[in-house]
Amino acid sequence: MDAAQRQLSDQTDQATQRLLGTAREIAEPELRQPSLLPGWTRAHVLAHLARGADAMRYVLIGAKYGQERPAYVSAEARAADIQYGATLTAKELIIDVARSAMAFRTVVKQLPDDSWQYPVRILNSAPFPAAQILTRRLVEVELHHGDLDTGYGPADWPPYFAAMELTEPMQSQRQDRINRAKQALSA
Repeated sequence: MDAAQRQLSDQTDQATQRLLGTAREIAEPELRQPSLLPGWTRAHVLAHLARGADAMRYVLIGAKYGQERPAYVSAEARAADIQYGATLTAKELIIDVARSAMAFRTVVKQLPDDSWQYPVRILNSAPFPAAQILTRRLVEVELHHGDLDTGYGPADWPPYFAAMELTEPMQSQRQDRINRAKQALSA
């Protein structure tokens, strides 16, 4: 892992800790309230973050062994796993998010240097170097933290994240959150 990758990994760890701090404050009834993502509760968003960490971990394990390993068994299995996770209690869901983040972090820290360039994909994405998983996870954690609708948003992003050069679709996703926050302020 080079210095830039180590920095991204550390930034993801910090973002995850901020997310977990927020998630721990969400009481059980509020966990079942709508998030900013249509059709998803806050519990769905947290379950998605847990399954996303697992998916990225699976992909990196594949890269470690020079194999293409699917992030998810299928899109249907992904949806079912998120739906199931959304039924967990607040305590169980926090444990799930923390556990999956730690398992992801462990694989990141142990991945051999030559594995970071191995081409990987998530669902139907075009192949990309495994090193991009670090950026993708950071983006996922920061954006979905805001999607919990607990007051965290673009104004709270660390300056490095707000200014980070992103590829599509991550750039558009971040811009969508910025636009949504501007609309909320003007309403």
